[in-house]
Amino acid sequence: MRVLFTGGGTGGHVYPAVAIAQNLLKKYPNSEVLYVGTKGGMESKIVPQTGLNFKTIEVEGWQRKFSWQALRAGLKAIQGGTQALNIIRKFNPQVVIGTGGYVCGPVVLAASLLKIPTIIHEQNALPGLTNRTLAKLVNKIMITFPESAKYFLDSQKVVLTGLPVRDEIFKITKSEGLDFFNLQSGKITLLVSGGSRGAKSINNAIVSIYQELLQIPNLQIIHATGEQGYYDVINQLALKGINIEEYGNLILKPYIYNMEYALKAADLCIARAGATFLAEITAIGLPGILIPYPYAAENHQEFNARSLVNLDAAIMILDKDLKGNTLFETVRKLINHPERLVEMSDNIKKAGNPDSMEKIMRVLEETIG
Repeated sequence: MRVLFTGGGTGGHVYPAVAIAQNLLKKYPNSEVLYVGTKGGMESKIVPQTGLNFKTIEVEGWQRKFSWQALRAGLKAIQGGTQALNIIRKFNPQVVIGTGGYVCGPVVLAASLLKIPTIIHEQNALPGLTNRTLAKLVNKIMITFPESAKYFLDSQKVVLTGLPVRDEIFKITKSEGLDFFNLQSGKITLLVSGGSRGAKSINNAIVSIYQELLQIPNLQIIHATGEQGYYDVINQLALKGINIEEYGNLILKPYIYNMEYALKAADLCIARAGATFLAEITAIGLPGILIPYPYAAENHQEFNARSLVNLDAAIMILDKDLKGNTLFETVRKLINHPERLVEMSDNIKKAGNPDSMEKIMRVLEETIG
């Protein structure tokens, strides 16, 4: 089996492709996999570290208005398409899988021109422009959220698979998660995370209410600030007279490399609404207070969050409405009504797809035939 993957720009496009590729090689060890991305995207850092074969083409995103940048991007798209045709002809894949980002455009288009079966995977509730454009050409469209199906005209192509979730998340128990952070069982654990880069608005809001939160006896907190925000949070806490070493119920980290332990330790999270993170919390049933990143492309994180709010599985606070007192009242109500947390946990599990990888592999195998 020879499969070509493409996707890039952000980790949300790259990690699903890598997860599918690794699972394919695990199930079919004699398969050949090639990943096509760009030199400047996150894929150029992530994919080579996994050991997957990696090639690049010249392509860049374009502004949605007439400009010299848009003209340059158009010329690069033609160049990238020619490069993609040469790579595909040489590798001769049985199927091409795109997971989003502008690099997908010329690669999936080239495969379609060569009559090679193509599949795209859409991670978000609101599909990106590239996948909406490619939908007319591809054989199958795999989606993560049911809400995104309406954006694709040919419903016969659409398959609800969900987003692949790391196996490590299912292997860790809650007690192992608590022990990892030296936290106590019997207390409510709150996980605060703004993603790998952190979120200044979330950090500022949570810091403004730490004095109140740290006085709640049955609450303990894991806060991933992001590398850039860590010392800023430390300084803000110091100005408030809070020395984190005096509190056993606050774990402050710039970045959590073993996030699976934090996810399994937590009873509630405050976080952004990226597709990968939501796939993980829906898989394990972790309710959340979601603050969508307001500058995400086409505001897709708000659509992601709203899909869970509609299931009564999460609470959404828009970034522009994020204030310390609003956040504190939301957290306090949930902590004081643990039965509400259980209800939200049950609801969010219904949105999860823990068997998403099996569904994705089924689509891949059926497409290859």
